[in-house]
Amino acid sequence: MVTARITVNGKEAPIAPAAPHTTVLDFLRERGLTGTKEGCAEGECGACSVLVARPGVNKPTDWVPVNACLVPVAALDGQEVVTSEGLATVEAPGTPPVLHPVQEEMAVRGGSQCGYCTPGFVCSMAAEYYRPERCAHADRGPDATAGADDGDSGDTEHGPNGFDLHALSGNLCRCTGYRPIRDAAFAVGTPSDEDPLARRREQDPPAPVATEYRQDDSAFLRRSTLAETLRLLRERPDAVVVAGSTDWGVEVNIRSRRADCVIAVDRLPELRGLRVESDHIEIGAALTLTEIERRLDGTVPLLAQLFPQFASRLIRNGATLGGNLGTGSPIGDSPPVLLALEASLVLADADGEREVPLADYFTGYRQSVRRPGELIRAVRLPLPLSPVTAFHKIAKRRFDDISSVAVAFALDVEGGTVRKARIGLGGVAATPVRALATEAALEGRPWTTETAEAAAEVLRGEGTPMSDHRASAGYRAAMLGQSLLKLYAQTTEAVPS
Repeated sequence: MVTARITVNGKEAPIAPAAPHTTVLDFLRERGLTGTKEGCAEGECGACSVLVARPGVNKPTDWVPVNACLVPVAALDGQEVVTSEGLATVEAPGTPPVLHPVQEEMAVRGGSQCGYCTPGFVCSMAAEYYRPERCAHADRGPDATAGADDGDSGDTEHGPNGFDLHALSGNLCRCTGYRPIRDAAFAVGTPSDEDPLARRREQDPPAPVATEYRQDDSAFLRRSTLAETLRLLRERPDAVVVAGSTDWGVEVNIRSRRADCVIAVDRLPELRGLRVESDHIEIGAALTLTEIERRLDGTVPLLAQLFPQFASRLIRNGATLGGNLGTGSPIGDSPPVLLALEASLVLADADGEREVPLADYFTGYRQSVRRPGELIRAVRLPLPLSPVTAFHKIAKRRFDDISSVAVAFALDVEGGTVRKARIGLGGVAATPVRALATEAALEGRPWTTETAEAAAEVLRGEGTPMSDHRASAGYRAAMLGQSLLKLYAQTTEAVPS
């Protein structure tokens, strides 16, 4: 067995003797890299973020920030990590390190007070600093100051230097306030030709490696191919399957769960494809949501509406559709959208594959038709897409929150008549559900105020909502109806008569 190793700030180190469940955060801190902090231990605060070299979209390698508190260090076997300490450069032995441009801007613009959250902000900002699309559209250098009242900044969430503030949606600050952090983000320029991390983007990322990391009675395993993985799953049907670990990491940290065997599928090439065929789009189950978002580039409008509302950028950099569907949660944000898109799932085991409509996939609370030893290999979306779509997420926070109710619509309206309606719901039953009665109340009827109001009344009665700490059953039912009325108000003028 080859010893599992990880490269941190340019230096390779063995993962041993860390336990298989040890997070990247704990691994780094035990080695003195204490800039990486634990705040929430569930991927909400971003104090733990670090950069990982991943396959790029427009360059061979992208620097991608992830929550170090969620990812097992064994999952990064053979990969490269950069922490906040690794961003600064030492030009000569014995001289003080030179701050990275992002660190410099955070310092001079007052973006740090207690400093606890600052390293996490710096890593997320550095990832956006190196994003090729941002660099291509930047029009101001590091000497510019971008305030909230800048007339040339386009909008409050995108700077004139191309910086997208959504890159910081998973980072929370408790004392500084966001204005100086925003000023720092909007003031950074573009990487110089000598910048080592910028040059690193031009080279391929580390190739996936097979991992067999064991300690005592626990194991973290990664096979090279899907076939090998499925054979392993047949042998170990009790194993926990992980991709981005955004769900399992919370279980490990908050509920102290441990597994005898964890099998990683995030690097399997058979689960990382994205194909557009004449009659469908196939999305690999292990592509991260960020990768899907950038590769589709808005060609599936309903998914384009979902992504900015799905947790945070840090989470989307690890989360996958396969993982979101595999957990079977009734409040996951992707199932309502995929139900409205009439998605089907390609399930694979050692004997072959089968395709199951998503509407038939969920059988109960966190239960599905997926058999022991089966994986979700891909999600298929039939074409053509319905032209009238909307995703409405009702939650207490604008971003990075769990839905109280989630509703996705996909309608075909021709000649002023609803020819087809598909509506997916989350948060109102033990499973994500299709609003079949409401669909029937819409189809074949004119797209008018009267139809919308009548169908909204039907939608209020869909599902079996319950009261909990997020919302009451009555509120959830009311929001269902309001969601359809909102759709009608938003789309009426754009629908051909």
